[in-house]
Amino acid sequence: MAAALGGVRLRKFGYIGAVLAAVGAIGLAVSRGFAWGEQISPLWTAMVVGGLLSMLYWPWVRFRARRRSSRYAVEGAYDITDDNIMMRSGSESGGIAWDGVAQVRDTPEFWIVYVGRMPATVIPRRLMSAEDAETLRAFMAKRGLLRLR
Repeated sequence: MAAALGGVRLRKFGYIGAVLAAVGAIGLAVSRGFAWGEQISPLWTAMVVGGLLSMLYWPWVRFRARRRSSRYAVEGAYDITDDNIMMRSGSESGGIAWDGVAQVRDTPEFWIVYVGRMPATVIPRRLMSAEDAETLRAFMAKRGLLRLR
């Protein structure tokens, strides 16, 4: 779950990295044809390397989050009512009122619940029966919260 929430926040690093790597590769290719190309080539190389590292940051963080969270995983449950979403995990519990939910993003494994612009929690589908999942989907769609990928 931490990986799903982190992925939402860290996706921008992949986009930034792709742009940096592309600009660096183009600059490196263009500068080879000019006399000043040898002097500025370390800049383009650094942009390519920085872009690649930025693109690899998101998968690295997800891997670490999955590895770290597997040690702390405990049984939990969700109580979803017309008023709120209550989450219980071990001795901890908390809730989010539907009135505070700005949107719910649909992914293959989870529903990501946003409060404002920030992802607040995820609801894993594997913990629900197909009927419960369809009931929840209809409830969220009726309220205008559900946003497809």
